[in-house]
Amino acid sequence: MTTQPLATGDPLRLGPYRLLGVLGEGGMGKVYVGRDASGTPAAVKVLRPELAHDQHLAQRFVREADMARAVTSPGVARVLDAQTEGGRPWIAAEFLAGPTLDVAVGSYGPMDVPTVRALAAHLARTLHDIHAAGLVHRDLKPANIVLTSTGPRIIDFGIARPEHGLTLTTTGQIPVTPGYGAPEQVLGQRVGPASDVFSLGAVLAYAASGRRAFDATHVAAVQYEVVHGTPDLSTVPPELQELIGPCLAKDPAFRPAPPQVVQAFAPPKGADRAWRKGPLAEDIKRRETSTKRLAAPEETAVPGGRPSRRRFLTGAAVTVAVLGAGGGAGAWWLNRGEEKSPTADVPPAVPTPEAAFVSIIDTAYGEVPKPLWGPVDIAADETELPLPVRDVVVVQAKAGGLLALAVKNGKERWRAEEIDTAAGYFSVAGRLVVGVDKNGVAHAFVASTGKPVWQTQNDVDHLLATDDTHVYLVSKDNELRAINAWTLATAWTRPMTSPRVSVGVAKAAVGRKRLVIHGRDGHVAALYTETGETDWEIKNQGTAGQAPVLGDNIAYFGGRMLTARRLDRGDFLWEEDARNDVGPGWSTPAVDGDFVIAADGYNIYRYSTMLDIRHPVSDWYDVLDGTGLGTVNPPVVSGSTIWVHAPDNSHVQVLHQKTHEHLFEAKMKNDGAYQLASDGNRVFIARGGRLYAMPVYGQ
Repeated sequence: MTTQPLATGDPLRLGPYRLLGVLGEGGMGKVYVGRDASGTPAAVKVLRPELAHDQHLAQRFVREADMARAVTSPGVARVLDAQTEGGRPWIAAEFLAGPTLDVAVGSYGPMDVPTVRALAAHLARTLHDIHAAGLVHRDLKPANIVLTSTGPRIIDFGIARPEHGLTLTTTGQIPVTPGYGAPEQVLGQRVGPASDVFSLGAVLAYAASGRRAFDATHVAAVQYEVVHGTPDLSTVPPELQELIGPCLAKDPAFRPAPPQVVQAFAPPKGADRAWRKGPLAEDIKRRETSTKRLAAPEETAVPGGRPSRRRFLTGAAVTVAVLGAGGGAGAWWLNRGEEKSPTADVPPAVPTPEAAFVSIIDTAYGEVPKPLWGPVDIAADETELPLPVRDVVVVQAKAGGLLALAVKNGKERWRAEEIDTAAGYFSVAGRLVVGVDKNGVAHAFVASTGKPVWQTQNDVDHLLATDDTHVYLVSKDNELRAINAWTLATAWTRPMTSPRVSVGVAKAAVGRKRLVIHGRDGHVAALYTETGETDWEIKNQGTAGQAPVLGDNIAYFGGRMLTARRLDRGDFLWEEDARNDVGPGWSTPAVDGDFVIAADGYNIYRYSTMLDIRHPVSDWYDVLDGTGLGTVNPPVVSGSTIWVHAPDNSHVQVLHQKTHEHLFEAKMKNDGAYQLASDGNRVFIARGGRLYAMPVYGQ
């Protein structure tokens, strides 16, 4: 979910609030970001016009504001105003700058014991204040807890009820969040303050482990576990298990009261440092800065801010998109049915179908094995390398956009015509494929089916890399940004490590919690993936577009030098000069177990990857057939074979991995550079718009 400009029909002002953009839209209301005359930002929720005539919904809408106003506690989001205008009720609430607990845990991992203790004490005090106002929250969960610089804040009183248990809705209409609602709530029985304590226990278990205490494959099974099962606290630290366990008692009478929870958890001094120092605090500070910029009047200059208000609203969408997608200062206003994570329905990664090996004994010398399929004339010329993702291989379609083919037979599986493949496309954990359209919007698709999953704001220039949790992208303003692929939370933003140049974009790889970027200016930087901070860097590595390749705690770089550095510290290990004075120098290398393989013009070398050497020793080298300066594209290792471009791109040379014997040459009639990739005992070869899959020899 992204921040959008006001559309035709949207109000320009509601009460004292000038509306600046749309945070999100749910089945019940639309949420705007607004600013009053003093510059105070607010999240303004308006009942949808087609629902304004429904007295029941309008009554519930107004009651939400009344409930929140009744609680005078620093631990809740304050309601600033609530009125009815033009027959439509609206509510303005404090704009909280911070991620929700689910976003924070998803981005930074489970909290440590002192932080969980501090979280428990804060939330229990706030629950005590809520109960003192005669209310039961009824929907305490990670998505309804915003982490701010002053501590956790409980939001969303949309289904809060007076403690006497009466309700304005009929039986079955009050939603219960699976895994967090108490057993009596699941069963439709009367609820009280103890129900919120049960939810608190479930929240703390999640914060301490990153997993729900009650989980199953579908909602009904989860609710059954809540009522009849035992909470799974196996990954919760033992010292917290004995504190959280009583909160999850089936019988409300056996659960502690909030003041007892505060006393039991007794956080040590400084335990709340998580929202004051460290990656989470930096995340909160970035959001606070964005909020200050958003609140500044047009004529007000904000240090470090962008010069244009219109431009800022687009830039601020980084923060607001998080709020709308995963929780925070806007998502809690949305309709209850719309709160599901955008990736909740993404299926697990499918297995990679493996092709059978070809027997080298049964194949005559020089004989080219029969392709598994292809060539198919459906890909674009001179595009990115083929991207194998489990059961599909993704390429740029001849007509433009992404095209996914089944790896088994080359038949089309899905297309995404809107994607600009020049901006890069990557896989996340074998489950998603991410690309960018011509408007600068990043899109994610289910890898196996092409089903759209999410999209971002429209300020993306290109994608840089991905890992199992994050997408690393570069904005049109040349900012480097890490986005959580499963929650859309922005983990961090920083200036790009290299300037943008006309000859091409930087290349990157991720491993051991490092994002290693090789810019086209020859500058290499290794960043911590959790924070975006620089760990180490080198200069003058190569400018031809070679990509870094990561082995077992070693980073390799092509260019005029083939260089090896220790990944986790940047220590120099070894380097080897290119033998040819002209051309791109060393290609992008390929790692194969204990060896690294790279081409230098018309030669190909294999080196040991051992950490303790300072002078590389070539295990073997060979002369490639053909003339030319060579290529930056990497060799491919699969089975017992090495596949490498001829230096003049006339063919692909296939060598035996151990003996470096020339086995055969693979040729395609079309012109252009060969593009190679491998997975599942297949080598995918693309050239001049044609693509085919080749079998490989076994070990």
